[in-house]
Parts: sequence; C-alpha cells; structure tokens
Amino acid sequence: MAGQILKGIRFAHPEGAAEELLLDLYLPPDPQHVGKWPAVVHFHGGGWRVGARSSLGPAVDRLDLSPIKRLVAAGFVVVSADYRLSSVATFPAQLLDAKAAVRWLRAHAADYNVDPSRIYAWGDSAGGHLASLVGLTGGMEDSVAAVAAWYPPTDLLHMGEQGLPDAVANADAPGSRESLLLGAQPSEAPDKAAAASPVTYVGDHAPPFFLAHGTADRFVPTAQSVTFAAALEAAGADVELLLVEGADHMWQLPDRNPAAALEAADATIEFFRRQAQKH
Repeated sequence: MAGQILKGIRFAHPEGAAEELLLDLYLPPDPQHVGKWPAVVHFHGGGWRVGARSSLGPAVDRLDLSPIKRLVAAGFVVVSADYRLSSVATFPAQLLDAKAAVRWLRAHAADYNVDPSRIYAWGDSAGGHLASLVGLTGGMEDSVAAVAAWYPPTDLLHMGEQGLPDAVANADAPGSRESLLLGAQPSEAPDKAAAASPVTYVGDHAPPFFLAHGTADRFVPTAQSVTFAAALEAAGADVELLLVEGADHMWQLPDRNPAAALEAADATIEFFRRQAQKH
C-alpha cells in the first residue's frame, strides 16, 4: 500500500441523491514505518457550487506546489472527499457529507494503518468553512483533533459588510455563493446564516486551529479569519493565525509569485506535524 493513491472510493450515498460521494486516498511512501499514521481529511473550495476533490483551486493547482502530496510525503495519510454542491442541495447537506468522510476514515482506520486519535481536517475557502464546522460540531465518530483552514467563510451573516472596496464577491449580493448555500439571502435568513457559520459553535471544546488568510482577499474578507481567531482565543482554544500581506484569494499576489502559497503550505504542514507529535 505504500505510496499509493487510491482514487474514487465510495464513502457515502446520501438519501435522495442521484450520485454517490467519492474520495481519493493518499498513502505515505514509507514501507519501513513502524506504528500508525496520522491522517488529514481535506475538503476542496469553490464557493460550495464548483470544485473537485483533491484540488486546492485552479490558481493554486497551476503553481504545481502539490500541498496534498507534500503532506503525504511528511508522513500523513490524506483523504480528499466530495460533498454535495449547492446546485444539488442546500446546507446542512455539505456538512453532513464532510462528517461522513471523517466517519468513513475512522471506520477504516485499521485498513490503512491510521491512528484514529490523530485525524485532522483541512480545507480551503468553502472547504475551510466545512473543515471548521467539522472541528467545532463533531461527535464521537466524526470528531477531528485539529483543523487547518485557508481563507474560510466563518460568519455568513456579517460577511458582506466586511468586504474590501474592490471585492469581487459579496455575500449579501443576490445570487451570491452564500445565498445559494443557504437557499436564502443571509440578511433575510439570519437563523440559517448563523447555523451555517463556524463562529456560532465556538466554545471551550474547540480543537487546535490554524487559520491562514491573505490581507487582500477580494472573495472572502480577511476579517472572517481575524474575528474567528479572536473568538476561538477568547474561548480558550489553541489558535494560530497567519496573515499573508498582499495576497488575494487562492494566494494570488500581484506579480503571480508563488511565495504566498508556499508560505501557507509550509505553515500548514508544520502545524499538522506539531499536532501529530503531541500524541
């Protein structure tokens, strides 16, 4: 099994859904390893309406930095999972699917030499939103021991007012990604917006969090990570916040330099390494 990538494994078929949900499983290339591997469940971005498992968004993918494969090379099993998009189902379907992926990995931990006490969640953008929710709402079978989230939406009700003057996307605009996720405008459905917001679930039960965000993000306001980090810290959680100066969404810099994406990937891998070494 060492070094394998197993693609298209069925992990769930939600009731009423036309298609099964699939995941890709990446196994570390170390046949001499003794003991069980830590593992990370990754959720892709795309505004809950587009995107594909094992992708970190087109802009990051084009940089060919391979953050998932680098995490595997660092000694982690990685699962990258589908979830229903907003064109198929509204929230909480996406969270239920994310939790199902964690449950699948825990149920099959022995099959892939995974340590069930060292399962973590990671996501970018919409995937970071889901990873954060999984971390804060997990039960016995779908809990995770730490979360890394890149530029995640964390407070859908206040997201629109936090946007930059040159924002490309605004949560309060008609037809926004957030309104498609909720099935309603956030301002017109505050209860739905709160239920879909990670900040709602912050408490002293929160696992360690690593948040990374560019200061020039025109899609998800940087304030979403800043205020979320402050809420986690106030609740007594272990939280790290990396703000990358001048970086837009998907770590885009004005000169298209890959430095921001590389910094975020390095910091994420190091975060998970530290978490794995705790146990």
